[in-house]
Amino acid sequence: MLAMRHKTEILTTLFFFIIVISLFPLGVGIDKGLLQKMAPGVAWIAALLASMLALERLFASDYEDGTLEQMLLSPQPLFIIVLAKVLAHWLLTGLPLVLIAPLVGLQYHLNIDTIVMMMLSLLLGTPILSLLGAIGAALTLGLRGGGILISLLVLPLYIPVLIYGAGAVADSMLSHNNVESYLLLLSGFLILTLVLTPWATAAALRIASE
Repeated sequence: MLAMRHKTEILTTLFFFIIVISLFPLGVGIDKGLLQKMAPGVAWIAALLASMLALERLFASDYEDGTLEQMLLSPQPLFIIVLAKVLAHWLLTGLPLVLIAPLVGLQYHLNIDTIVMMMLSLLLGTPILSLLGAIGAALTLGLRGGGILISLLVLPLYIPVLIYGAGAVADSMLSHNNVESYLLLLSGFLILTLVLTPWATAAALRIASE
C-alpha cells in the first residue's frame, strides 16, 4: 500500500521496459528471423535494467523517515521484514513485466509456446533480481550516488540469471531439449537467494543504520 502511493516509480519501470523492447525493432528493422533471434536477450536485458530503476528507493524512504530504526527494534526478525519488502517490490515492479511479456512476443513474431516460456522464465527470474538488488540497495543506503553504486554491485550478480533466463527462451525457440535444465537452474538459484539474501540484506541494513 505504501509503494502504491508512489505510482510514478511503478509506471516508470513498466514504461521503461516497454520502450526498450520497442526500440530494437525500430532500430534493426522488421526482419522476422533477426527479431526472433534477438527476442530472448532483448526481453531479459530490458527486464534486468527495468528492475534496477526502483532499487534505490527500496529502503531509502524507511531510512529517511526513521522507519528503518523501528524495523531494527521490532520483535519480528529483520530478515522477515526484508523478505516482505522485497516481495512488495517484486509485486509492483517484477510481476507487471511478466504480465506484459506477450507484448514482446507480438513485436518479435514469437509463437505461443515461446511466449509462455518467456513468461515462465521471467516469473522465476525477476524475484531473483529483486532479492539480489535488495543487497545492493541496503549496502548503498544513505550514500550519495547510490543508484550508480547499486548498478556496479548487482550487475555482476545478475549475469547468471540473464544467461539462464534468455537461454531457456532461446532453447524453446530452437526446440532443443535443454529447457528444463535452464528452468531448474533458475529455480535452484531462486531457492538459494530466498534463503541467503534476506540475511545478507538485514546485515547490510544494520550496518547502514549505525
